[in-house]
Amino acid sequence: MIFFLAITFCIIKYHNQQNEIYVQAVEKKIYNHSADMFGISKIYQTQENGREWYINMTDPSEDKQFSISYDELSLKKQPDNSWRVGGAEVKLNVNSSGKELWRNVEITGYLKIVGFLSFNETVVTEDFDRDYDISWIARSGKHSNSIPCDGTALIGSININGFVSWKKEIWHTGGYTGDRAKQKITDSIFNRWIGWKTIVYNTENNSAVKMESYIDNKNSGYWIKVSEIIDNGGWNAKNSNQIFYTANCGKKIDHIITESKPYVTFRTDNIIWDFKNLSIREIDPNKMIYVPP
Repeated sequence: MIFFLAITFCIIKYHNQQNEIYVQAVEKKIYNHSADMFGISKIYQTQENGREWYINMTDPSEDKQFSISYDELSLKKQPDNSWRVGGAEVKLNVNSSGKELWRNVEITGYLKIVGFLSFNETVVTEDFDRDYDISWIARSGKHSNSIPCDGTALIGSININGFVSWKKEIWHTGGYTGDRAKQKITDSIFNRWIGWKTIVYNTENNSAVKMESYIDNKNSGYWIKVSEIIDNGGWNAKNSNQIFYTANCGKKIDHIITESKPYVTFRTDNIIWDFKNLSIREIDPNKMIYVPP
């Protein structure tokens, strides 16, 4: 554990010297009594009267809020009671219930990468030449070329090689930004269970957005914060002004996604993976639950 934290500190120091990101990688112990329905520690307390969504581990397809896009394996239950999916672009979507949309949320899930898709064939092997990403996505609308301005997203990712990062999509598909807070925080996550959390909430009187990510690296219930950034402007889409403004969305090229949106998505690309205990909670950002290190 000491070795891991020492490496993390060096990487953070490098990025701060480059004035690229502001990251805290502080190990935090979570109170045992502050657990969700699956017994997983909460980082932030659920907002008063806030919604909590938990996947139906008996049969996810029975949940009307839950839908799957592009699963080429057709959702197979595993002997350990987890579920397996896979495809070129798998999206596990959770629609907000009623008229209230998702905004300040803590998104949690456990996953294990067991294989990859390559050249339209299933390959179960260690192929680390590509950065296969796992992303928990907040503030997402419908991603369609017919309504490009609705296709927003705040994307907190970890890849197969142990790199984490954040990315923003202002419109679909010409409004992607570059990565922020990208750093290597662990060794390969292939063929082992990890927990992954992304947290998104408004700050500065709803004029900015704070994003945090956490990992349970040993599948032990012990969470470590691995990134923390604030978008308060200046995080531009990669495309030129000429291309970006063709969508006519009425958004600036560094648009801050402070607005609520109907979807939260668990997404992977070209990966075969098992998952369990997915959840989304509306949080109170002023009520962080932890024992200071």
